[in-house]
Amino acid sequence: MAHRTKGGPGRREFMLGAAAAALAAPAVHAQGAVVLRYVGTAVNQHAGIKDKVKQDLGITIEYVPVTSDDVVRRAVTQPNSFDILDSEYWMLKKIIPSGNLVGMDARRIKLVDEITPVFTKGEIAGRRIGDQGTAPKKVMYLPARDGKTFSATPTQWLTLIPTVYNADTLGIRPDKINRPITSWSELLNPEFKGKASILNIPSIGIMDAAMVVEATGQHKYADKGNMTRAEIDLTMRVLTEAKRAGQFRAFWKDFNESVNLMASGETVIQSMWSPAVTKVRSMGVPCIYQPLKEGYRAWAGGLGIPKTLSGRKLDATYDFINWFLSGWAGAFLNRQGYYAAVLSTAKANMQPYEWDFWMEGKPAAQDIKAPDGTVMEKAGAIRDGGSYEARMGAVACWNAVMDENDYMVRKWNEFIAA
Repeated sequence: MAHRTKGGPGRREFMLGAAAAALAAPAVHAQGAVVLRYVGTAVNQHAGIKDKVKQDLGITIEYVPVTSDDVVRRAVTQPNSFDILDSEYWMLKKIIPSGNLVGMDARRIKLVDEITPVFTKGEIAGRRIGDQGTAPKKVMYLPARDGKTFSATPTQWLTLIPTVYNADTLGIRPDKINRPITSWSELLNPEFKGKASILNIPSIGIMDAAMVVEATGQHKYADKGNMTRAEIDLTMRVLTEAKRAGQFRAFWKDFNESVNLMASGETVIQSMWSPAVTKVRSMGVPCIYQPLKEGYRAWAGGLGIPKTLSGRKLDATYDFINWFLSGWAGAFLNRQGYYAAVLSTAKANMQPYEWDFWMEGKPAAQDIKAPDGTVMEKAGAIRDGGSYEARMGAVACWNAVMDENDYMVRKWNEFIAA
């Protein structure tokens, strides 16, 4: 399962020195305390990771939790306000042209060749996966350290070092539905009138809507992540008609809202995130993250550095990123239902039964526990969607920023207000 990424054409000559360069870097521990300001959404901002880094490297991570929009805003307008940027790949189309995020030097990343080919090639187990939207491979490389455009082929300079990613689908209440759900089209099925919900984050919600529109056969998009104005109009018309017919119970914006809607039974089918489904289940309420025949909408994040970083802080940031890929953090994230960027080291930090459940799609040989020790799944359970290869191999599109983003957001807000 731990796929090894072969270096792409032209990469091998600078990859060979990666380990030597990383080993030659000074140990941060010996230099005294370093504080790194870490700006990002809360997905990777865990006290457990922060404590382990302090223990292993002597580095103090100062988390600065912000919204997705604020990640972009900070990167574009305040590069002095952070030392590490935890960004999603779709944000890079807005951030990189500012010149405030510089290329990460592949020679300083020990495990650069071990990064899953989902990022470097858009493949899994040698098979190409869907790349509509902002697939990481499209924005993975810069032509130079200070490049403001993306390189279509692998280079020495990476925009972000990937940390976490997942494949998203619909959450359902199987106890309230009592029949198989196999298609995104079910979100608009009148059977669930007043019991459906879609998330109110325009750039993600419209991707879910596009999956629904395609599934109902009303339109086939050239790229769901980069619609024309006519396609945006069509998509929002379909949603608005459903809203006026009373299809939607609510439009949620955050994790807890989605959990409460599902746990209370106010909704029985909705846009959802994997950990939210797990949270509902942990409350004793049946909830499934439902694999659908049209595939998943995926997202991915990684760590980047501002152009303002230098000296000891720059060295410490590379040390932290190398530590992040070395396995403990990857296992920590895998245990929450996310996926790690380097699978081999995450596997080495997990018990075989954990790996079998989370990554191989096998029944749990014993109870599956969260990083904090609470039981997430009972022995015998099988992960929704099955194995890593089955889930990531069925990705249809990625979260994205469209060329017509401003128009899309305006139309989305009109839909919410309708």
